[in-house]
Formats: sequence, structure tokens, C-alpha cells
Amino acid sequence: MCPALLAVLLASQPAAAIEGFGLPEDFAPPTSTISKFREFTNRASEVALHAMSLLGIRYKMGGNTPESGLDCSGLVRLVFQQTWGTALPRTAEEISRVGEHVENHDLRPGDLVFFNTLRRTFSHVGIYLGDNKFIHSPSAGGKVRIESMDLAYWKNRFNGARRINDPATGR
Repeated sequence: MCPALLAVLLASQPAAAIEGFGLPEDFAPPTSTISKFREFTNRASEVALHAMSLLGIRYKMGGNTPESGLDCSGLVRLVFQQTWGTALPRTAEEISRVGEHVENHDLRPGDLVFFNTLRRTFSHVGIYLGDNKFIHSPSAGGKVRIESMDLAYWKNRFNGARRINDPATGR
């Protein structure tokens, strides 16, 4: 059994997880594994929740504040700065170089998702929320909103995803 999956199961329902996999009753993964998983999950949830508090803020190219408006990278930067104290680079393309690469099937809430919306890779960024949905600041005339990555428009433009694991350094 994958240690990460076991940690997830044990973090949510320890007894049921052990029974279902034929493990000894006294089996328990290292406390540090569960603690790290819970810490990451809590931080990722904080990012997603903070991003959702900005729903409806108007789009503004180059915007960095809710008062003046936010562009896609301004939204991401603001959320990570206010939630974790992490200073991310200014543009979506620059942000695409920090953190670690995440496969599409491994996306978790709080991961960054990138799209080619301006005929160049990594020209748009949003924050993954789970259930194949993400929050972003779309374009002129738009507002911060949640959309499905299953829509053909986003599916055809998906460039990849990154995970910021260390809030202090943005890596």
C-alpha cells in the first residue's frame, strides 16, 4: 500500500483504514507523516478558502489589490501572500517556474493550474479547488470566478500544474 494513501486514510479514519487493509491492529504510521499531511491539507484549504473570499472582485490587467481589481497572477500572489506570507513572482509565466510539477491526476486544492490563453504557454494561472474546478481572475470585463477544468476551452488550453510546498520560500 502506498504510504501517502495510508496516511490520508489514517488521518481521516484510523481504525477503518487499518481494518480494510489487513494491517496489524497496532500499526500506525509515524506521527510525523500524519502531521505533515494534516499541515499541508490545512494550508492548502486555507489557500482555497481565502481565494473564494475574493469571488466577484473585478478583473484589472496588472491589478494587485481587491480595491483596484486583480489579474490572474495578482489574485494568486495576493492569496499566497495573505495566507502563507509567500511572495510569488509577478507573472503567470514566472510563477510557473516555482514549486514542484504536479500531474493532472494528482491535483489537490491549493495547487496552481496554468493555461495558454494568449497563444503562449503559462499565460494564465488559477488556484485548483478540487472536483476539477479552479478559481481565477479571467479577463477584461470579468470578475474572479470558479470554473470547471472539464470545459473544452480550459481542457484544450491546460499547460500544467505546480504545488507550492514550502510557504516560506515559495518552493
